[in-house]
Amino acid sequence: MKKFILMMTVLSFTLLTGCSTSDTSKAADKENSEATDQEQTNEAVEVDKGLLNVEVTLPASMFEGEDVDASIAEVEKEGVKATKNEDGSVTYKMSKSKHKDMMKELETGIIESVEDMKNNEDFVSIQEIKYNKSFSEFTMVVDQATYENSMDSFVVFGLGLSGMYYQLFNGADSEDYRVKIMVKDQATGEVFEEVVYPDDLEE
Repeated sequence: MKKFILMMTVLSFTLLTGCSTSDTSKAADKENSEATDQEQTNEAVEVDKGLLNVEVTLPASMFEGEDVDASIAEVEKEGVKATKNEDGSVTYKMSKSKHKDMMKELETGIIESVEDMKNNEDFVSIQEIKYNKSFSEFTMVVDQATYENSMDSFVVFGLGLSGMYYQLFNGADSEDYRVKIMVKDQATGEVFEEVVYPDDLEE
């Protein structure tokens, strides 16, 4: 179960790290971006909460480079039934108590990752990151001048992804979930940037 949880918690932050070190021209390529958005639309996380059990279906894209059979064997040791589907996605069926434990561990992983971001010397402008209980809203307190002359804006992307995944795994409707990230200048208290995911991913 811990391997399953770990995969969920680090997914968005490995994407963040990859973006900060990769060629930024890829992010600017609109055609590739639109293709990626279409793939994400077709390969959504699905959560079905029944009376006694919860089913979480992860798309095939989340298992790229992974040994799917080994991942399935790992979670089944923890009492979670896993089924590999024809399209490469995997459906995990667990009790409601197991799902509750999963969400708690996911929450802990996000909080730890946020703390790492705040203390990471690579993100020099960030002074504080605050968030609400559902991870649908984050406030980054930064030194504005340093922020605008650095790559620290990639943290916004990471926070957006983590909030989206948390809500999706918790059963939020794929049409309704939103994550708002506000970037506030430490000196003035002014919010000078606001991003809403997934809306801004489509622009």
